[in-house]
Amino acid sequence: MEKKELSIIIPSYLEEENLNIILPRINHVLQEIGNSEVLVIDTEEAMDNTKKICEENAVRYINRIGGNTYGDAIRTGIEQSNSVYTIFMDADGSHDPEFIKNLYENKAEQDVVIASRYIEGGDTDNSKMLILMSLIVNSLYAFVLNIKCKDISNSFKLYHTVDLKDLKLYCNNFDIVEEILFKLKKKKKELHIKELPFLFKKRMFGTTKRNLFLFILTYFITIIKLRFGK
Repeated sequence: MEKKELSIIIPSYLEEENLNIILPRINHVLQEIGNSEVLVIDTEEAMDNTKKICEENAVRYINRIGGNTYGDAIRTGIEQSNSVYTIFMDADGSHDPEFIKNLYENKAEQDVVIASRYIEGGDTDNSKMLILMSLIVNSLYAFVLNIKCKDISNSFKLYHTVDLKDLKLYCNNFDIVEEILFKLKKKKKELHIKELPFLFKKRMFGTTKRNLFLFILTYFITIIKLRFGK
């Protein structure tokens, strides 16, 4: 199979309404970049019309392997991708497809390029409570794991695909985003990160699949595991 320049990996769980809007926009952006692929990582078994929407937009539809968690979707996407660079995106419309080009154009001499809510010029449409929780999580991870960036937890990032494929990832929830960054830093010693100001939007349709209690619990458990060696 021919290696692509860029893979866009989109974990999806009952997101057909949102995918119906964002996939044409993503394809339009990728026409400018060229030689790219979109991988929608759905549930183990189809639960809505996501497969049909993927077929209509000529993107790869893949069922996740190992379970229905967010971590399973990320691991499946990494395994299935075949490209020089990889960008992860949310399926709910919170990540603007047009920003793909910004991430891609800033890849030179960088290991990771981040769409950052928390540097100057960045922002988020989330509630004040969610913003506070996110700032605490990001500050804690940055300090404890010694990662020098403001927005660790936003999944909208560009990586070198070969670096991702070289990682052993075990997290099952959204904490896999932090796990990836920490393990890249551990592997490379000096991790080159560039943050770009980004506006994080509210989801377009549907409700979040994130369990807030589980979200908080797993983040604190994971930071201990990562800090002390797993």
